[in-house]
Amino acid sequence: MAEAIHGHEVIDMIVQSKKAYTRDTLRADIVGRFGADARFYTCAAENLTADELITFLEARGKFRDAGTGFTIDQEQVCNH
Repeated sequence: MAEAIHGHEVIDMIVQSKKAYTRDTLRADIVGRFGADARFYTCAAENLTADELITFLEARGKFRDAGTGFTIDQEQVCNH
């Protein structure tokens, strides 16, 4: 199994892209960058699929509605 990727890498990808995402477009960009079989971890969860990571980040309030999708809510991102 490949090394797990920290969720912060996905958050950084979202911030750098300056895009408003839907769940589908975010999933596509995650798969495009990290691969379909990538697994992710955070401070509170591990072995997450891309879909599970999106759900986790959403539940933690990391996303901000951008009208046509969502972006990262910078105020909700931990910096460790």
